[in-house]
Parts: sequence; structure tokens; C-alpha cells
Amino acid sequence: MIVFNKLADARNAIKKGTAVAMGTFDGVHIGHQGIINRAIALAKEHKLLSVVLTFSNHPFSVLAPEKEPMQIGDNISKANILESMGVDILVNIPFTEKLCRQSPEEFMSSLQQNLHPAYVVTGPNFTFAHKGKGNPRLLLREGSNYGFQAEVGEAVKDGGRLVSSTQIRALLQSGELEQANHYLGRYFSFGGRVVHGDHRGRKLGFPTANLAIGDKRAMLPNGAYAVLVHLQGKIYQGIANIGDNPTFEGCNRRLEVNILDFSGDIYDAAVTVQFVTKLREQKKFSGIEALVKQLHADKQRARQLLEKVQ
Repeated sequence: MIVFNKLADARNAIKKGTAVAMGTFDGVHIGHQGIINRAIALAKEHKLLSVVLTFSNHPFSVLAPEKEPMQIGDNISKANILESMGVDILVNIPFTEKLCRQSPEEFMSSLQQNLHPAYVVTGPNFTFAHKGKGNPRLLLREGSNYGFQAEVGEAVKDGGRLVSSTQIRALLQSGELEQANHYLGRYFSFGGRVVHGDHRGRKLGFPTANLAIGDKRAMLPNGAYAVLVHLQGKIYQGIANIGDNPTFEGCNRRLEVNILDFSGDIYDAAVTVQFVTKLREQKKFSGIEALVKQLHADKQRARQLLEKVQ
């Protein structure tokens, strides 16, 4: 998959028609996947390139910063998911004030000039251009004037509940990991680069990779989890702790991951952690001996649970 961060760069690379899926796609949940898979199917059927046009930042970060939601994913994980789905080209552009001032006609003209779409697929709630005046109905009505046929995917429901990024954020916040994973169509993941911690884990025999949790990132409640860790092209089992480590004073909330059967210095390495199931609540232990005993128990239980999913 080829990734572009500017529409103009994509225009220079695209030499034939495309089928484009458009949306914010935060989390790339099962509803998003239906839209993207439809664009991929159209591309294969008509010998086109499949393209996902999305934004590197949430539109609300520009339109209404006070309403900007917590982000389920990040740009790296979004790209990895789309590549695994079989997308040919990802156009991941920043949402800017200039972009939101465009008229619907200017947006569609830019789409035509840069991506050469024969088909454009969106969700039912997708809006674009100045004050959200562009919508799926407009795409369906005017698309032919810009050389493409528009399709609008249906909202996905599960058990009567709408599958949405908003719903998944609420599930993660309340700790309903299994349901969140179901809506995502995969394990909830958190990616980042390993930062320096307090190095206590290494002294206890449980060295950890530490990841900072940004203020705008959706995250599960504090506690210990069984996880899968993607590192340097391999997948490892692991135990992860989200929290401020109450056994020791002065710790900020972070994600600490003990990667099973791995040793090595991975400071600044890119790591993606997939959350499979919760092991226990965060707990303040009476001392180091009690903490180490619990970590050994967590490790054993995580191995048993993770053997069933790999």
C-alpha cells in the first residue's frame, strides 16, 4: 500500500481510475470496514485502484476543539489495518481550515482532479465542505457531473445497537473490552514508541516497555490485561498494566507491557499492543514481594488465555 499525505502527491502517482472510500474512519470498526471493502470490491471488479481518503486529525480538532472526541486509533495503526484489508492507496491528509472552507463543488472538483474516481463510497453520515453542506445525497445527485458514481453504505447495527466510533469510545471507557473488540472486528490496540520508565520492572524480573497515554487517546480503565505485542515484525504474548502503579508513589498514568519470552533494549522502538482480555483490577500491594507474586500469577494466566487465541 502506498501512503500519501497530500492530495497533489496522490495525483502525480495515480495513472488510472480509482474506487474511493471516504470517511474519518477512527478505529476502522466493522461499519467502516463495510464501506472500505465495498470500494475494494468495486476496484477489483472494474480493474481500478482502491483508495481510502481520510484525515490525519479529527475534523472537530479544527471545527470545534471543545468537542473533539478521544481517538480510538492512531495514524500508524490505521495504515496497518487498511493495508491488511488490501487497500492500494491511502491518502491521509490533515483536516485544515482551508479544507473546511471549500464549497461542495470545490471539494468534488478536487476529488476528480486528484484521485480520478470512477466510484466513491461513503457512510450515511459523511459530510464535507463548508458547514457540512456536502452530504451523501449530494454525492449521489451530482457525482456523475464529476465523473464518478456514488454509493452510500448502510449503518451497521448489532443487536439493535448502532456500531459507531462514539459507541466504541463509551465501551472502552466503561471497560467493556469484549464488546468493543466485537465492534472493532479485532482486538483494541494501542501503538506508540517505547519511552523510558522508572526501570523498576527490570529489577523485579519483569522488565516493561513503557508507552505514554496521550490526553486525546481513548483507553481502557486501569488494570492488568493479557495482550499481544507487535514488535519488529513479530507477535509476542504479554501482560500489560494501565495505571499509575499505586504500590510506588509519584507515577503518572501509563501503559507498561511485559513482553513474554523477550529480552533486549527496545527504547524508542514502535510497538503495538492488542488487548485480548482483562486479568484483574489495579491494586496497591503491601510490598514488592506481594507484587512480584501477583505478576507471576498474571503471567501464568495470560499464557493460558493467549494460547487459545493465537
